[in-house]
Amino acid sequence: MIELPPENSILPTKFLHIMMQWEQLLSLKKQGDKNKRLRIEEDETRLGFEVDYDRVIFSSAFRSLQDKTQVIPLSKTSFVHTRLTHSLEVSVVGRSLGRKVGKEILKKHPALHSIHGYHFNDFGAIVAAAALAHDIGNPPFGHSGEKAIGDYFLTGNGKRFKEKLSAKEYQDLVDFEGNANGFKILTQSKNGVEGGLRLTFATLGAFMKYPKESLPKKPTTHVADKKFGAFQSDIPFFNEVVTELGLLKQGDGRYSRHPLTFLVEAADDICYTIIDFEDGINLGLIDEEMALEYLINLVRHSLKKDVYSSLKTPQDRLAYLRSLAINTLITEAAQTFVDNEEAILNGTFSEALLDKSEYKAQISDIIAISVSKIYQSAEVSEKEIAGYNILSTLLDTFSTALENEHNNKARQYDKLLLRTLNFEINETTTTYHYLMECCNYISKLTDGNALQIFQKIKGNL
Repeated sequence: MIELPPENSILPTKFLHIMMQWEQLLSLKKQGDKNKRLRIEEDETRLGFEVDYDRVIFSSAFRSLQDKTQVIPLSKTSFVHTRLTHSLEVSVVGRSLGRKVGKEILKKHPALHSIHGYHFNDFGAIVAAAALAHDIGNPPFGHSGEKAIGDYFLTGNGKRFKEKLSAKEYQDLVDFEGNANGFKILTQSKNGVEGGLRLTFATLGAFMKYPKESLPKKPTTHVADKKFGAFQSDIPFFNEVVTELGLLKQGDGRYSRHPLTFLVEAADDICYTIIDFEDGINLGLIDEEMALEYLINLVRHSLKKDVYSSLKTPQDRLAYLRSLAINTLITEAAQTFVDNEEAILNGTFSEALLDKSEYKAQISDIIAISVSKIYQSAEVSEKEIAGYNILSTLLDTFSTALENEHNNKARQYDKLLLRTLNFEINETTTTYHYLMECCNYISKLTDGNALQIFQKIKGNL
């Protein structure tokens, strides 16, 4: 871990050569390992980074994404993407990005292959696994779920806990962040099993979009500073990961991103830009002909007019344009990464890859339509309000039960609820610990599970 001078200061000559090193960034080490693992020691038939992918896809937290909101909460139509289908698509796009970039990185750094044994597929496997897990920490009901948890502790009944928490602990709750919760799910020990899913440090590094704590809040123009990526309870292992990977310390608990995080982010940006837009069309929220025009503007340079003209239905045309748009953006994002590799490795590259796109105006137009026609539609707004109320009720119910148990005042009702949590309070349990356990439990619920528990609490059996 290398510490740089404060942001906005002029770098002395001695700092200009400091860069993250691919040999560290591609670490196969896992939580609990005593020795560093080497790529050349791996089984060729099942690479360590591919095992990461397998462990994510077989986890219960990943399976729960099949009933979590991507666009429309509690939607009954098969057209709409869930968090699970979205994550699978982001993973596929991420794998392509990783492989494209990996080929070029190995050309520029041949020792990675000749000495250390890395292959371009390793880059694809890391990005695919991290992309597969990128939404694993998101609570039910989309971003309104994060807002519901934060507001409960900021302005709701949860505000009563503020005096029992440190400033950083309280900030973790009022700014409850799905990315930080994802890191917890992937790494937390439970029932004596060390290290959560025990993913490689390389994959964990690529997963961390915002490698910093919740405080201090220090707004910058750097894309990695928009949110935070680790709760206070997970800082010790977070520090172990960033040290092993050699991420550059930026001060105030902030670190440079793992370079492959930019590819995970790009994969997500590509998918939600194009595929959420497609969902809006299939749901009838966006006019089909208008949508086709917007997509044509994005792929005008690579559109084969004879192929497009031969397609008979709007659905076929939409599928063709979607495929072409995704491929166009993958190719461009990979090239942008390669062109800016040095700035990425020395921590000075500060934008999302798609923000550098020559198609930025067209992307912005598509996102603006999605915001006005889909995310702010009456159907989405009404269900987000319902989801907000459901999670607020669950938080109040479970946090009160935990508080009563902590204060030796638990009712029979509270004890029944605590059995659901599968969490025991003892003399070492802090207020922060049991509140984080409460939030983590609720965040893992599917939209449907949350609704069912809410109805039981309300007496609707």
